[in-house]
Amino acid sequence: MSSSRTVSVSRVISADPAAIFAVLADASKHPLIDGSGSVQSARDAEPEPLRLGTRFGMEMKIVVPYRITNEVVEFEQDRLIAWRHFGGHRWRYELEPVDGGTEVTETFDWSTARIPQAIELAGYPRKHPPAMERTLARLDALVTGGTPDEGPSPT
Repeated sequence: MSSSRTVSVSRVISADPAAIFAVLADASKHPLIDGSGSVQSARDAEPEPLRLGTRFGMEMKIVVPYRITNEVVEFEQDRLIAWRHFGGHRWRYELEPVDGGTEVTETFDWSTARIPQAIELAGYPRKHPPAMERTLARLDALVTGGTPDEGPSPT
């Protein structure tokens, strides 16, 4: 799926939505699934499960280390979770039960960004889908105990 200010990647994972959602709602697991290499660690050593309104900090690195605070802005248990930081853009995960498991769709949505043109000039809409493919492969491996297939998503 692609619109003027969103890019999405989907993958069917052979697991139920609750198992997948448990990983997404645990900020300490985000470095394990991050396909961009920028998420280093959660700032809270034992974070509570994320829910609507939760603010959580992450140690990041894109060229140089930095810290960021995110807020969960969309939430439906076992179906939808999205967060944003001060820039206003969102990372969204939607889970849909399907034959053989759960279709997981990761979306980078900069329609809500404070300065969407800056995101476009930096090339993030073009750069993010390959990292999102890797993220979903790592999420699949973590949840199913498999090995990450970091090639193109099957869906």
